Amino acid sequence: MKTVLCYGDSLTWGYNAEGGRHGLGDRWPSVLQAGLGEGVQVVAEGLNGRTTAFDDHLAGADRNGARLLPTVLTTHAPIDLIVIMLGANDMKPWIHGNPVAAKQGIQRLIDIVRGHDYPFDWPAPQILIVSPPLVSRTENADFREMFAGGDEASKQLAPQYAALADEVGCGFFDAGTVAQTTPLDGVHLDAENTRNIGEALTPVVRVMLEL
Repeated sequence: MKTVLCYGDSLTWGYNAEGGRHGLGDRWPSVLQAGLGEGVQVVAEGLNGRTTAFDDHLAGADRNGARLLPTVLTTHAPIDLIVIMLGANDMKPWIHGNPVAAKQGIQRLIDIVRGHDYPFDWPAPQILIVSPPLVSRTENADFREMFAGGDEASKQLAPQYAALADEVGCGFFDAGTVAQTTPLDGVHLDAENTRNIGEALTPVVRVMLEL
């Protein structure tokens, strides 16, 4: 049995812009699980508002992805592959709104994964970096201000992440090639688009796991 950990934000959690949360079967980690079959366990670790490595104190949960990652790695060890899809929340102006900083945040997560003290001397997992779909324009006033400038800034996430993945030897996938954010809020995904990500990642993960 191999284990795949999906580490992300509300797009991994399954946030539904129409209200609430997508059904379990529509969330991309569940679609990935279905595509990989019984020989692989896919663990979904999504948190609304999670950043790569930056503090955001506007919620009761700790949204700093770098601070929580060591605990998550130990909780689910041994892990064969970690899929990291983060960076959209880094586009918020009060976080920094800078794709280069998001890239540095991803680098920090890579360093944590590779340098973690895993129990029983288990090896560090492979890493697949996924750039999130682009932030899009919306008439939703709250989200428009919350992600002001994010539609332009997020266009640089994929090339920044791709360059980093090539530099440090990680897998890379651009979720923006298969999914678009909903105009309801410009950030989240409808059920079809979140399923698209799981379907597109399935062959990538199969190759990385040598299935």
